[in-house]
Amino acid sequence: MIAVKELRKTFRSKDKKSKGLVIDAVCGLNLVVEKGEIFGLLGPNGAGKTTTMRMLCTLLTPTGGTASIAGYDLLTQQDSVRKAIGYVSQVGGMERESTGRENLQLHARLWGLSSREAQARIAAILSFLQLQGFADRRTSTYSGGQRRLFDLAAGIVHEPPLLFLDEPSTGLDPQNRAHVWEHVRKLHGRGTTIFLSTHYLEEADSLCDRVAIMDHGNIVALGSPAELKRQIAGDIVNLGFADTESARQALTALSASVFIKDSFLSQAMLVLHVECGDENLPVLMMVLHQRNIAIKSIRLSRPSLDDVFLKLTGRSLRDSGNGSTP
Repeated sequence: MIAVKELRKTFRSKDKKSKGLVIDAVCGLNLVVEKGEIFGLLGPNGAGKTTTMRMLCTLLTPTGGTASIAGYDLLTQQDSVRKAIGYVSQVGGMERESTGRENLQLHARLWGLSSREAQARIAAILSFLQLQGFADRRTSTYSGGQRRLFDLAAGIVHEPPLLFLDEPSTGLDPQNRAHVWEHVRKLHGRGTTIFLSTHYLEEADSLCDRVAIMDHGNIVALGSPAELKRQIAGDIVNLGFADTESARQALTALSASVFIKDSFLSQAMLVLHVECGDENLPVLMMVLHQRNIAIKSIRLSRPSLDDVFLKLTGRSLRDSGNGSTP
């Protein structure tokens, strides 16, 4: 459904102090998305996710590279690409003084549906997404979750085989986020291929068949969430300390432990990949107690996508200013 080869996008800085500095937003992207997949771009803000999506949706012209979208060439068949896709941006596109139904009618007519076709299509979508109860209220009265569901409805009113979702649940509370995820799964269940960007670890892990982890315009990992997490050996032990120096001292004290397979320092946090975490955590605590190194917090867990990101980049996605957890 999507085939991308060496896709690039550079911008020239408008800051006078930078004197026209060239910024590489996307650096030679290569990926393939199969028909029927939910494929996710996961990464911190500024990683290049939205720029990538806007290029694939014909909203930005690539600086270099090629891509095929739903069988059409991205550069030479843009009209055909646009007819084959739906796109839901981060900010949405609902006219606040119109009702949800009126907004969908406008989108349907813009796609060339007749009035009768539009009414039938909208009725089916409202039923499918369970939106009938507030379809005839002004969208200015909607909650964030309700607006987001109508954004989804507008993105599929012309029944595209491929749907792009840019940060579909950003800014929503946990309940509305779960509601949006449920309806994304319903869209996928009826055969729609979905390409989404997100900085929510839980969203990528829960929804996506495969994930590309992006950082600074590059893909640093690609695979199913389970495959990526299998790159991490053992359990994860997170030890929090009062300051970075204490974390460094702890790392030195524990360096001889044979059951520690890998370790990372993230400010005042020491992250350890440990064999049999349940058994060896007391041993770690005993060693640090003997060295008079005080621990402020302890967490034992199974590997997550954040652990994959930390291993590949040296920093946590949760600490990059994204608000990765609700």
